[in-house]
Amino acid sequence: MTLGPMQVLVVGFGSRAELTGEIVAELRRLRELDVVRVADLRFVTKDADGTVSSMEASDFSAEESTRIGDLAGSLVGLPAGSDEVQHLADAIPPGTSAAVAVLEHRWAVPLREAIERNDGGIVVDEWLPASDA
Repeated sequence: MTLGPMQVLVVGFGSRAELTGEIVAELRRLRELDVVRVADLRFVTKDADGTVSSMEASDFSAEESTRIGDLAGSLVGLPAGSDEVQHLADAIPPGTSAAVAVLEHRWAVPLREAIERNDGGIVVDEWLPASDA
């Protein structure tokens, strides 16, 4: 199976008391349309008293998710095999949340396959943040 390009996305959330579920609904919609797959997702919340809770998700097998998660973690400065949840919890202030997601962009698979069928190959693959465009 051809994989699409992977994106590491780190998102921080302020001190709103509760997230609305809008982000999860949009991610679910994109997954149902096969636009993206979640290779690895870690969501961490630190309550005002410092209590940490977390959620993990993946559309990949546990082994694949761990391998991709470790690679993504190294790209954002986490040592291999480190506890991503604890690292995120240590990095955020009480009353906030953060997420690290590795998303596979499924929409790009047919384009990648067409490039390969025409003896092409990716020379540079960089993403520009929307804020820089």
